[in-house]
Amino acid sequence: MVRVAILGAGASGLTAIKCCLDEGLEPVCFEKTDDIGGLWLYRGDTNKFPELGCVFKSTVINTSKEIMSFSDFPCPKEFANFMHNRQVYQYLKLYADKFGLMKHIQFNNSVTSAKKAADFDSTGRWDIEIKDEVTGDKKMETFDALFVCNGHHAKPYIPDFPGIDDFQGTKLHTHYYRTPDSFKDKRVVVIGIGNSGGDAAVELSRWASQVYLSTRRGTWVIHRISDFGIPVDILNVKRFLFLAPLWLQNAFFEFKLNLNVNHKLYGLLPKHKALSAHPMVNDDLPNRIANGTVIIKPNIKRFTKNGVEFEDGTFEDNIDVVIIGTGYEFGYPFLPESVIKVEKNKVDLYKYVFPPDLEKPTLAVVGLVQPWGAINPLSELQCRWAARVFKGVTELPQRRKCTKISSRNENPWLRGTSPHSVTPFKLILWSTVTIWRLSLGSNRTFRKCFSDRDPCFSSRASSAPFSRTSTGSKDQVNGRVQGRPL
Repeated sequence: MVRVAILGAGASGLTAIKCCLDEGLEPVCFEKTDDIGGLWLYRGDTNKFPELGCVFKSTVINTSKEIMSFSDFPCPKEFANFMHNRQVYQYLKLYADKFGLMKHIQFNNSVTSAKKAADFDSTGRWDIEIKDEVTGDKKMETFDALFVCNGHHAKPYIPDFPGIDDFQGTKLHTHYYRTPDSFKDKRVVVIGIGNSGGDAAVELSRWASQVYLSTRRGTWVIHRISDFGIPVDILNVKRFLFLAPLWLQNAFFEFKLNLNVNHKLYGLLPKHKALSAHPMVNDDLPNRIANGTVIIKPNIKRFTKNGVEFEDGTFEDNIDVVIIGTGYEFGYPFLPESVIKVEKNKVDLYKYVFPPDLEKPTLAVVGLVQPWGAINPLSELQCRWAARVFKGVTELPQRRKCTKISSRNENPWLRGTSPHSVTPFKLILWSTVTIWRLSLGSNRTFRKCFSDRDPCFSSRASSAPFSRTSTGSKDQVNGRVQGRPL
């Protein structure tokens, strides 16, 4: 039996275990902490495992539960459409319990090294060093294949602003931010207008005396709820919308977004088109700007001991706290550079999964993407594919053309985005091609790929030949708002 090591028991690691079991492989998952959940396991203590990413205490998902569900385990219908992180964690627990995943996880164990075995050229096996986080003991084991599911929210990226070392106030990356109560009546500057920066600014604006949100180029702001009170991703993520020319797609989405809030009037209008960079999902930011508790500022020019000067020449003095929401650097220190080399936060992977130069395709990186939507279905597709490659029933091309995640010229959607971004079109195209193959001879099924309002239809259809078990009633897999059909 093929023995597979899995690094991490977050959402991607759990579906990796499930996909291995579906293919008759033997998974062994190593989790550094004492519980599953990864990013969704809230940890109030930032001193314990400070290198691990964690949500804010108030974090709510940006995608609806219907879209973020795994294909064979829909979220319970009584869960909120946009779940609080507690419910996301609970959903992952239910998923693990349903498919018996917990017994395949070794908790408080981390992988410190993964190297090619001596016979790698013929077997593709890996020698893996495992550290017991409780005792500190280390051991070596050999595996036939390796899933890397450790995420990419580990090493905070902090730009080198002039004078930042001289600033005497508190400096804190959003990686370490949890709750707002310690910032009461403070004057706060938040740097970065991604989702974390936006969430921090909105939350702090209810506690701080004033919040300034600094951005280099603005952003497009998406509200979770769209027309008629329907979740925005259910209503607008339709395959036929992405068949239009890119300029028309941009025009349509920018018109829709400006109906919610005039981005130019609110100081948010970005330099890029709506589909050229990852947007911000935030329901409250326009309201906080309108009532003055959040003030939009341009990029920072320099820091002083107690203040910040911005590129438009304005200056804010008596700043108490700077919250830095500028993203992350990712890497794989447990792997040799000859296997995966990260340069300037860029890495080359075939189809975003396989290192292109390995003699044997027995290592898969899962979830190294920033999708326009939920990562769970995408990770499941990656794991399903990789598990079949490990099993030997699916082959990769002998001469694999590397998918360059960092390439800005590869696809106009990716211009100006983070180096591990993936577009909704790629996910849509992947699932559509799968369904097209399955539905040959069935015009009705093929038409549903483009028009059906059931958000789980595509994932259930594409998983049909691979998944052994399907759960959930018809009510559960149909789109619902608080138990009511859409």
